[in-house]
Amino acid sequence: MLSYLALLPAAYAWQQRPLYSDYSFNPLEHLAGIAPYYEPNDPPRDPLPPQGCSVTQAAYLVRHAAINANSFDYETYLEPFTEKLSNTSVDWSKIPELNFLDAWKAPEIEEESLLTRTGRLEASHLGVQMSYRYQNLSLPKNVWTSTAERTVISAKSFVRGIEEEEDQIKVVEIYEGSESGADSLTPYKACPAYSGSIGSDKSGEYIKKFTKPIIARLHDQAPGFNWTSSDVIGMFQWCGYDTVVRGSSPFCSENLFRPDEWLQFEYAQDLMYHFNSGYGAQYSGAIGYPWVNSTMNLLTADRKEGDEDIYVSFTHRELPPMVLVALGLYNNSALTGANDVNGTMPLDRVNYGRQWRSSRILPFLGNIAIERMDCSDAYGYQNNGTDNEYYRVLVNRVPLTLPDCYDGPQESCSKEMMQGYVRERAAVVGEFGELCNVDYNNSTDILNIYTRDTNGTTVSK
Repeated sequence: MLSYLALLPAAYAWQQRPLYSDYSFNPLEHLAGIAPYYEPNDPPRDPLPPQGCSVTQAAYLVRHAAINANSFDYETYLEPFTEKLSNTSVDWSKIPELNFLDAWKAPEIEEESLLTRTGRLEASHLGVQMSYRYQNLSLPKNVWTSTAERTVISAKSFVRGIEEEEDQIKVVEIYEGSESGADSLTPYKACPAYSGSIGSDKSGEYIKKFTKPIIARLHDQAPGFNWTSSDVIGMFQWCGYDTVVRGSSPFCSENLFRPDEWLQFEYAQDLMYHFNSGYGAQYSGAIGYPWVNSTMNLLTADRKEGDEDIYVSFTHRELPPMVLVALGLYNNSALTGANDVNGTMPLDRVNYGRQWRSSRILPFLGNIAIERMDCSDAYGYQNNGTDNEYYRVLVNRVPLTLPDCYDGPQESCSKEMMQGYVRERAAVVGEFGELCNVDYNNSTDILNIYTRDTNGTTVSK
């Protein structure tokens, strides 16, 4: 007698998942702010515009591409660990799980914060990719960037990828001032209430907990090495930095750390970003809101000669999560009816169901896009009184649904609703000057860099 499976059509049976599917894990997708650029595709929504819609304008905020090392990470974790390695008498070649340390040497770098070759290439690739993505739009005439070398080089590399001929696009540098108010691409530097170390104590509390069994295991393997939690964090970080410099790293091996341990490291970083530049910091939304407001003013305005089709700006890792707070995205408690955001990030265990995942938000070259769309041909949305104009937000090419703003095709947002939503968010997040406790003169709550005269420089190949 034929079995039930034998009766299934061959094509149907071929599409079935195996009874026991293989488990796979990629540490490079769980490294928070030092993750090489990737597109998480989670949820796996289509990055193309909804059927019947076409993008007519877009604005991007992009974190700089991969660097040799963040200065704080290098001085606190990376360099102390490598110096400790060079001064130990442990014979690593006799320890199977750690024998790679016998030959491994830290990459030789001239300066920590400089872009790697990978970073330059990926920024250029983003430019090429964007030119294909928006083939019906004019190339930007200007690309804006903060003045740090890593953001400027990222912007120039991007321009080399997107422009068709030399000297087409100007790179406009915006000074990273401490008294610029909100009128810069680094407004947190002009916010007296902000401190780069905020969140480290919360993260440190969890680090002590999750590294304790790892230290015990490493001590059992190499008792002659005085293992500390800083050493453990340094090894996690070397996985990312070694990879973006050399292309791969032995520190990424699952023989060194198990998948759950990588997830614990990621969560420790998420705690830091949550309390530093996320929902756990009262000022975050107020710092991120000026970019949202300025961008929406540009995209919703009547088009006039000289307007950009594509606005692109480069910044550091602090601003993108603040912009997402201003937009109300990645809020762990958004759909719970409560507003206890800190309660969703416990310090004694991982919240595996959280929305706030810095690896998906701000890998190197992580980007936030707001697209303006004409949906005149979208089924069911013609002639609805909004001129068929809709907006959507994408983070690393993943379309996201804005809370309380999803009346358009594929949960995009109509112009009228979007303008109302942005106004409502202003009341929720507060004003830059007030939340930042600004104590200097001539501050501003408005970002004007896109509408003032530009003195940029073109980029040669």
